[in-house]
Amino acid sequence: MLDIADELNRWLEEGRAFAVATVVAVSGSAPRGPGAALAVDADGTAIGSVSGGCVEGAVYDLCVQALADGQVVRERFGYSDEDAFAVGLTCGGVLDILVTPVPADAPGRKTFRMALAAAARGEAVALARVVRGPAELLGRALAVRQDGSYEGELGGRPDLDRAVVGETRSLLNAGRTRTFDIARDGSPCEPDLTVFVESSVPPPRMLVFGAIDFATALVRVGKFLSYHVTVCDARPVFATRARFPDADDIVVDWPHRYLRRTRTDDRTVVCVLTHDAKFDLPLLETALRLPAAYIGAMGSRRTHQDRDRRLREVGLTEAELTRLHSPIGLDLGARTPEETALSIAAEIVAARHGGTGLPLSDSQIPIHHDRTDLPSGEGGRAPSATPAPACRPRTASRPRSG
Repeated sequence: MLDIADELNRWLEEGRAFAVATVVAVSGSAPRGPGAALAVDADGTAIGSVSGGCVEGAVYDLCVQALADGQVVRERFGYSDEDAFAVGLTCGGVLDILVTPVPADAPGRKTFRMALAAAARGEAVALARVVRGPAELLGRALAVRQDGSYEGELGGRPDLDRAVVGETRSLLNAGRTRTFDIARDGSPCEPDLTVFVESSVPPPRMLVFGAIDFATALVRVGKFLSYHVTVCDARPVFATRARFPDADDIVVDWPHRYLRRTRTDDRTVVCVLTHDAKFDLPLLETALRLPAAYIGAMGSRRTHQDRDRRLREVGLTEAELTRLHSPIGLDLGARTPEETALSIAAEIVAARHGGTGLPLSDSQIPIHHDRTDLPSGEGGRAPSATPAPACRPRTASRPRSG
């Protein structure tokens, strides 16, 4: 829903009634992930998409029906041999979709307004909605900010609201969209509710160090991937707007000094293209001790070996050095700056999602997968271990194939 925040926020401001269908769960191969949304207003105008075309017509009809009867519904769309080209997903996946009417006079409009307005402004916000549970709670929502303030309520249960806000804040801080199970009293045991949390956060940062021709191409690719891109170099003659017109920020400073004073988090990407020991050694010593999703450094294998030795000498641990992608990028046979930028971007995406970097024709794992879907030992770097839940969740869903 928050992926179409600009348009939905405008509809709210104009007082339009609408219904919104949101993908809340995906299994198998599907063209769009959780959070993808399609909305229909009272005039039949549609915005957004939930499947890239596979089930848009059927979901559109569900939205029209929800506007007419005011009922929140959850539907499952999946592949079926008999009806594959009508409603089923011919790619073989399964989508669970929550359809929520938002009439012009709905009490919940204030909750949606807070979430949509914040997302439209580029602020961090999460929308938590009940997607499994008693009919009277289905679709109930909380809009949650990073500071813990929130709008909305889940059926007059303060303990439940506080527990959901706490879990939602954790997911928002990590920029994650996912579901979790919880009991109506707010405890994690014997869960009888499933809550879908949709996070909208500012664009992640890409920090490119070294104002060289390869950096020019990488900046363009970074913007294409929706990063907020900063170029930093100590040499003012090279770090110019004329050379990097697509960069969001251009900083003239020693790279390690800038990195120490700027903000990084678990989504930040650090690309070290300086290719000069006096810049990249102090920079990497700093970077490998900061939170970041990806840290890569350009250089030959010989340069990497020398760099690795020097970093060990200044006290970096094996665990810290394991975070370094060097030489930077995937083996695509790249030669030009543009090809090299593509190889770097491909490795960043693989590291983010646990991709193997293999041709899909040579891989046996699902095309659309999370890190947790991978067999042990596959994917970019080993994901963090996730503790098993203290209580075994119950699941329920109503299938729909056509």
